[in-house]
Amino acid sequence: MLPLGFLFVGSIGVTSVGIKACQKLTENQDTPSPSNPHKKTTIGKVKSEKTNSLSTDLRHQQMADISSSTTDNDEIREFDQETNYYLSISSVGLGLATAGSLVFPPLSLLSVPVSMYVSLPIFHDVYRGIVQERKLKVSVIDSIGIIGGLFSGYYFVTALATFVYYSAAKLLIKTRNTTRKTLINVFTEQPRSVWLLKDGTELEIPLHELCVGDIIVVNAGEIIAADGIIAEGMATIDQHALTGEAQPYEKGVGEQVLAASIVLAGQIYIQVEKTGTETIAAQIGEIINHTANFELSLQTRGEKVAEKTVLPTLAAGTLALVTLGRYSSVAVFSANFAEVIKVINPIGMLNFLNLASQDGILIKDGRSLELLNQIDTVVFDKTGTLTQEQPHLGNIYTCNGVKENDLLTYAAAAEYKQNHPIARAIVQGANERTLNLPEIDDSQYEIGYGIKVKITDQLIRVGSIRFMEMEGIAIPGEIHKLQHSSHEQGYSTVYVAIDQQLGGMLELQPTIRPEAKHIIRQLRQRNLSIYIISGDHEHPTKQLAEELGIDHYFANTLPQDKANKIEQMQTEGKSVCFVGDGINDSIALKKANVSISLRGASTAATDTAQVILMDQTLTKLEQFFELAQYFDKNQKTGLATTLVPGVLCVGGIFFLHFGILSSMMFYNVSAIAGIGNALSPLLKKAPEKVVAPTN
Repeated sequence: MLPLGFLFVGSIGVTSVGIKACQKLTENQDTPSPSNPHKKTTIGKVKSEKTNSLSTDLRHQQMADISSSTTDNDEIREFDQETNYYLSISSVGLGLATAGSLVFPPLSLLSVPVSMYVSLPIFHDVYRGIVQERKLKVSVIDSIGIIGGLFSGYYFVTALATFVYYSAAKLLIKTRNTTRKTLINVFTEQPRSVWLLKDGTELEIPLHELCVGDIIVVNAGEIIAADGIIAEGMATIDQHALTGEAQPYEKGVGEQVLAASIVLAGQIYIQVEKTGTETIAAQIGEIINHTANFELSLQTRGEKVAEKTVLPTLAAGTLALVTLGRYSSVAVFSANFAEVIKVINPIGMLNFLNLASQDGILIKDGRSLELLNQIDTVVFDKTGTLTQEQPHLGNIYTCNGVKENDLLTYAAAAEYKQNHPIARAIVQGANERTLNLPEIDDSQYEIGYGIKVKITDQLIRVGSIRFMEMEGIAIPGEIHKLQHSSHEQGYSTVYVAIDQQLGGMLELQPTIRPEAKHIIRQLRQRNLSIYIISGDHEHPTKQLAEELGIDHYFANTLPQDKANKIEQMQTEGKSVCFVGDGINDSIALKKANVSISLRGASTAATDTAQVILMDQTLTKLEQFFELAQYFDKNQKTGLATTLVPGVLCVGGIFFLHFGILSSMMFYNVSAIAGIGNALSPLLKKAPEKVVAPTN
């Protein structure tokens, strides 16, 4: 029979609370709309009222399609319309049965054909299950309960049950759709129009007319509409929707900005690189939309669990019929908990995807939430995972009478305009020593295997040992020995020559992520085995393992061999989580039971990992383990809150002579608790809105 708890609190209370909770969370995640519109003509001059375009454009529709591709398709809409139809008719039947019970008894008889009519889809499902699918579905129990209730004279209870059935279906649809929109809309939020800079004038154009290469102007409080590079200006930008980071960033000329980010302060001119569905935000929205489909497998699993209760319930109902009579038999069918399981599993899954999204954890494969609780081994790739991409300046070795600071000054001046990690490390080292960098003659600036620049009439060469040899620069034997020692320790070296003599060598050492030690310590507290896998030499890999407190490591491992190492561990009975580069380590990631990448938003669409930490740090790794643990607990609690009361209820019928009403009222607790448990992730605090400062 159908759980009646959905009516008293489910239909009125739980439905209301659940939908309001979803709506509240959605409101909390809404990004501020563009600041008060105004019309612009020329930069920094005339500004007047701007009006948002209300017309629907093609690109905005494409973005909407991403968020509605599974919730608003024809099949879902048809099911929603059918549910609304039968819910309204069942409410009429419930009204007649109620009036018959309280005012005029013959009215109860009028509810019988109504109850039978709204039960036709249930009867049809019984037929489809037995005749076409050759199995007994949960609808068998429902139909027996309905027919048994009518023949036993429980017209009000039967009308109530059918009303509750469609109320539960409506609750599922509303909660699922609301949660999906909360998940995806944050990535598809776009302004209807943008300000285009053309011939020194700012023109308002519809978003769908925006093209790659255009320059757009974005002011404080406005949403960035496209991916691009800042061509002019500086701004404080909130990109929480993409990375989960609460801290806004200051960005200036040459830096990348992403659609769905918000300009909190400042004004920037952006050269557009990607628009519409090509933006990273839209791709992430599509990924989450795809991941949310994992709820279908959970619903199928819930149905399978529910179907396993059919035969035991039929047996118990038959036994009750023989030993206690038809009223007790109907009570047994009324105590079946199966319908609740079908409802709570998908809702719970969607809400946990929501939580992960809020925390900057992009889950591409929903199975990872379940599998993570089975993990006993975590394998970290070394370079770029436990260490940062940018190294730091270590020792400075000089020769031919050159001073350390002079050597570093020449190197930093030459590398100043470069943006690769080694150049940034050298410049940062010079900044830490507060060195003043001289001006460079751009006409003498050459980049090849190394860099050649003119500084105060001196020719400065910066590059590898191969570059120095190509330029005819002699390398002293002492420097050769130091280079060999640095290489053995896994350090990089950069040579600096002044005119025709070598000035010295800079040693660049890997930078351990500042959060790495703390994260490793947290994982060890979970009794997980931790490994490092690296292509580096034995010494630097061992040194890093000792510094981080990691017991196991693999050194000198080629990229193609990483997958073999993981497979070997799995053969030994280990369940492996691999944390590495989502693109370069793709084979190893696919082999692992759970795979996690730190590459962030920019490569989310091509990243092969199941999970992406959007802030590109290890900080959220422990949070993901906690989330998976919470998910597992929530799923088990949901099963217990529906299974245990159902079993106790059947026991009460046989030994305490529970009747139909007592059975249903007892079961109310399980129905309400199951739905409440599925909605409980929404009670976690959502991130606060970031409000743009007012001028």
